[in-house]
This record gives sequence, structure tokens and C-alpha cells, in this order.
Amino acid sequence: MYYKFSGFTQKLTGSAPTAAYNPQGLRPGVPAESPAMVFATPTKVVSETGAAVEYMGSNRVPDLQKMFQKSDGIPVHLKGGFPDRLLYRTTMALTIGGTIYCLVALYIAAHPTRNK
Repeated sequence: MYYKFSGFTQKLTGSAPTAAYNPQGLRPGVPAESPAMVFATPTKVVSETGAAVEYMGSNRVPDLQKMFQKSDGIPVHLKGGFPDRLLYRTTMALTIGGTIYCLVALYIAAHPTRNK
């Protein structure tokens, strides 16, 4: 007898051999077409003449390297300006607030009220 996993009952149930060898609707096969490129998709298709490919956007890495590698005494996680400072201070405030909340919860759990 052949068995397969039933998604409805969450148990093994009896089944036909074809259903047991191809469980959960999975069928062996080759994908119909290759997936589309995700990174560095060109705006034009390369022709057979060997023309250069133009990409959407400029290379910002050299500018970012100059900004992050400058030795101005500012930590690297704050070099982005105001948004970085805002995120850093918000994270620190939430961390301190969460720590205080946990300590208060532990204190309340350690000293339960006594019923008469």
C-alpha cells in the first residue's frame, strides 16, 4: 500500500502509487523558461555588432567609498547624516525602554500580590 501526507488531516493516508511518488502536486519537469535577470538589467539588448550595453543608473560605489573611508572621527554607522542619527537614537531609546520594561516585569513577577 502507498501512503501520502494529507494536508487536510495532517496525517498519512492511503493513496494511489502515482500520487505517492509525486506528493503535494509536485511534478518532475524542466522549467519552461529561465527566470529574468534581477541585477544589472540592461536598458538595451546587446546587438550582434558588439555595441556597448547601457545600464540603468550610475556607479555610486566610488562616491560612497570616499564618504565612508574619510577619517573625520565619525563612526561609520553615523556617516549617512541625519537619517542615520535618527535611526541610531531611536534604536537606543527602544533598547533602553525595552530593558526597563523587562526589569519592571521581572520585579512584578518576583513579588506577587498576596490574596487574603
